[in-house]
Amino acid sequence: MKLLINESPLQVLPSLAMLLGLNDAILIQQLHYRLLISRNDRGGHKWVYRTYEEWQREEFPFWSVDTIKRTIRRLENKGLIVSTASYNRMKMDKTKWYRIEYVALQRLMEQNAPIMEARSSEGEMQIAPCDDSKMPLAITKEIKSIKKDIVGKHPDVVSVIDYLNEKTGKNFKTTSIATTRLVNARFQEGYELDDFRHVIDTKVDEWLTDAHWRKYLRPSTLFNATNFENYLETYRSENERSPKINLPQEFELDFSKGEP
Repeated sequence: MKLLINESPLQVLPSLAMLLGLNDAILIQQLHYRLLISRNDRGGHKWVYRTYEEWQREEFPFWSVDTIKRTIRRLENKGLIVSTASYNRMKMDKTKWYRIEYVALQRLMEQNAPIMEARSSEGEMQIAPCDDSKMPLAITKEIKSIKKDIVGKHPDVVSVIDYLNEKTGKNFKTTSIATTRLVNARFQEGYELDDFRHVIDTKVDEWLTDAHWRKYLRPSTLFNATNFENYLETYRSENERSPKINLPQEFELDFSKGEP
């Protein structure tokens, strides 16, 4: 008999469950995880978009759609989740975009810290303190620990840096922690080696011969999360507008055979 099943687990922090209630804590924790790997950047924030039915099917099959609606509405009413449909391309699309209001969440944690500490002194629970970041420390440390265990250096990181050096004539080190972290982060978001090459080729064509812009042919500019997505979308849109046309091959008449 197997005690563990082969599927991704849901995370829940006891301190959040005490503060928000179990359902709210489970949902906001899963939303936080999805935001970490989201590629949907709008207005300086990362977003996750789902219908209520998709939340049920893809995240919480043990809840009814009504339970999910109620849970999301509670978090919205508390100001802990921000949702909008304004990013949908069509007005008839009712999919909602979600993000966490981390400042409000941290403020709530701080306001309730005395109550949580009092409970912990009775042996019930202990709340982790918050740092100066947007994220409650408990969640941040948990996610860092998980990512450290499951996210390693992508095998094509060195290939990306070598390709950039080849195209720019520069000598960025493949052992640089900062450079490796940037490249690896984009791979973890789902981008592929060809995406990096497209971005590098596009910006090299634009900037290499320009004295001012040449200095921006560097990992910190090219592989920044927002820049990378924008540069890649520019490449894709330009190639969609200018598809390659296969010209017909030249046809030569052979008069040596005479008339049929």
